Amino acid sequence: MRIESEIKLDFKDVLIRPKRSTLVSRSDVSLERTYTFKHSGRSWTGVPIVASNMDTTGTIETSQVLSSFGMGTTLHKHIPLEEYEKHDFPNNPKLLENVFISCGIKEHDLEKLDQVLEMTQCKNICIDVANGYTEFFISIIRKIRAKYPTHTIMAGNVVTGEMTEALILSGVDIVKVGIGPGSVCLTRKLAGVGYPQLSAVIECADAAHGLGGLIVADGGCTNPGDIAKAFGAGADYVMLGGMLAGHTESGGELITKNGIIYKTFYGMSSPEAMNKYSGGVAQYRASEGKCVELPYRGPLAETVKQILGGLRSACTYVGASALKELSKRTTFVRVSQQLNNIFS
Repeated sequence: MRIESEIKLDFKDVLIRPKRSTLVSRSDVSLERTYTFKHSGRSWTGVPIVASNMDTTGTIETSQVLSSFGMGTTLHKHIPLEEYEKHDFPNNPKLLENVFISCGIKEHDLEKLDQVLEMTQCKNICIDVANGYTEFFISIIRKIRAKYPTHTIMAGNVVTGEMTEALILSGVDIVKVGIGPGSVCLTRKLAGVGYPQLSAVIECADAAHGLGGLIVADGGCTNPGDIAKAFGAGADYVMLGGMLAGHTESGGELITKNGIIYKTFYGMSSPEAMNKYSGGVAQYRASEGKCVELPYRGPLAETVKQILGGLRSACTYVGASALKELSKRTTFVRVSQQLNNIFS
């Protein structure tokens, strides 16, 4: 047993310090990034915010809205084959460019991945597990990379620099960073495992960039300011779950209580998800997710505009005319309180 005494920080522990700027308006800020991926060799240009691959956020309907803004979606792995067929992905290049096909590491997951990739002609893969620290996970990554050498691979989740390096050296282009920060994740409570998300992003980004890889900060963002902090910390992409849930295009069940409409949002390790897809919670495990009811938020596009507006505002406060400059211009200030909640 050992204790690391160095302080680790979360988004709530810091604010971005403003700096003098020559920018006149938020409209002067470009949020597009262009990346060329280390292993696939493919290039992508767009706004590097992606929807999480939960079935309440990573839906085809969500991807249609986000792709219209140049943003991405990791489609959840339980989408039926006929749904892909119905949306005719091969004839929708903008959608294809901005979605990742998700899979787990079980045999049936890999078989379905092959089918979906062939049907859609998609060149982006997301290999998703809760614990990205196992040798078996590494072996699956190598297997998929060998089979699909020109596909862009996102994989995780991890929270430390050494494992970020291991994934990149095994064939991953974009490492998913985050264990336990999600709003419907109970891993930190059930397993006692995790890492403050801001520090995880800083350390994993440093490790990834040294090898020519990229990271996606997955989880922990509760508002547009947190997204700005993630990019300021060095994230190449930011993945959102709860911020995109509860909308018309999101998954989940609509519920009316006392005249108010709600929509369910749950983690993929919750009893709700496991009952739906796995026949219940296996006896050898605990459910590490929960289900919540969010007030119905209406069309997703309005929320996206708020997110992008907040991100542009952050850039103007530090004089970054483009999103790619934000991390170079970010100085974090540690705080004990970032909001005045008197009227909350």
